[in-house]
Formats: sequence, C-alpha cells, structure tokens
Amino acid sequence: MDGQLYQGAAYEGSKTYTQQDVKTVDATGFGAAADDYAERGIDLNEQLIRNKPATFFMRVRGEAMIGAGIFDGDTVIVDRSIKPANGKVVIAVLNGDMLIRRFEQHFNKIRLIPESRLATIEVDPFAEFSIWGVVTYVIHRV
Repeated sequence: MDGQLYQGAAYEGSKTYTQQDVKTVDATGFGAAADDYAERGIDLNEQLIRNKPATFFMRVRGEAMIGAGIFDGDTVIVDRSIKPANGKVVIAVLNGDMLIRRFEQHFNKIRLIPESRLATIEVDPFAEFSIWGVVTYVIHRV
C-alpha cells in the first residue's frame, strides 16, 4: 500500500492487493472480561465413555459387590471392548444368568469373586460362560 494509490482524486480500492502485499496486520482490541473464566460445560459422555458403540449402562440389583462400592440400584457403565483382566469388575454370563463379580483367572481356572459374604464361584469348564463386559464406572445416588 504505497502512497501512489492515494495521489489521485479517487480511491481505487484494494481489490488488486493479495494477502502477501499487506506488510503487517495489527488486530488490536480487548476480549470480553468473562472470556478468561468461561469454560466448556462438562460432557459426561466425553468423560466416562471411551468407546461409544461398545458402552452400555446397566442397573445393578443385589448386594454382591458392596465391598467394591457398588450397591443395589446403582448404575454401572460397562465397556464390552475391554478385555477382562485379573481384579477387574466384570459382567459375566453364567448358565444364562448375568452376574457382577470380580474376575480372576489363573491358567485355565476362572473364579468370580464377590465383594460380600456370598461364596466365590468356581466356573466349571463345561458351563455356559462368557464375559459380557468390563465395568468402568459406577454411578450411585448419595
């Protein structure tokens, strides 16, 4: 933007200039004072769910996992894409019944361990058994 454009009687405009012709751009001003403190709202889906298509919410019935902080009526978030590992709380299907228990496997021996006075379940190798998913979070009312 040299001075020669402004020598004439009429301004010819800036349509002939490209971004590279502009030497510096100085955008000054102040943002809103509240912008420093503004936060995005908390999205629980973003915080609690890693794999959306494989995640389910289930309501717990029973008191098998009281020692783990999972009470009757709580909601658990279950991720079916996570592999079960020793010590994880899982949803297991044993002979058609869904159970919530702590998973333990040593060699070919599988145990489902409750966190209450209930007895540990030794899974028979010939039983109809599968791990439905791994519990990732527990939601309960205070």
